[in-house]
Amino acid sequence: MHRRPLLELLDRYTARYPDETEVVARIRHFVESSPDCFERTCRPGHITGSAWILSHDGQKCLLVHHAKLDRWLQPGGHSDGETAVEDVALREACEETGLNSLVLPHTKGELVPLDLDVHLIPARYDAAGNLIEDAHEHHDVRFLLLAEANQQITVSEESHDVGWFTHGEVSQLTEEESVLRMLRKAGPFD
Repeated sequence: MHRRPLLELLDRYTARYPDETEVVARIRHFVESSPDCFERTCRPGHITGSAWILSHDGQKCLLVHHAKLDRWLQPGGHSDGETAVEDVALREACEETGLNSLVLPHTKGELVPLDLDVHLIPARYDAAGNLIEDAHEHHDVRFLLLAEANQQITVSEESHDVGWFTHGEVSQLTEEESVLRMLRKAGPFD
């Protein structure tokens, strides 16, 4: 089954974060009941992959100012049929930040997501009020990535800005709980 690797990631996540069984159960049910869960046309939502990127020295994290949502978030995006969500996170991180040398750490030889989140993406309309995209959910699987030193960041077409931030700066920049949760889990720490 093409969904088996994701379900195995969810199992390892449950073992690492046993207090987060509710979000795991929600995503697991969605994946098991939606054979097309990796396609952006899947409704009520679809699988996405995101990256929490730490600098090579662990002192800063990288956020993008998302153009459509107008807020600071981690880079990430749609699977578009890709079933290895860690590859989605890596692809999106490179595309949205310009970084091209990123490390995906494993724990005891196994890949475990840093975080899981299900969030509603609001409907979007054009200037005339016509529906462009209906409201839907992103079942987001998030991975910790480490950036190698001496890389330039660039702003993509999907963002207004991109930047490295300390723990304190992230706390000042956003009240988005899912971003702050990743900050608590992975740092950077003061």
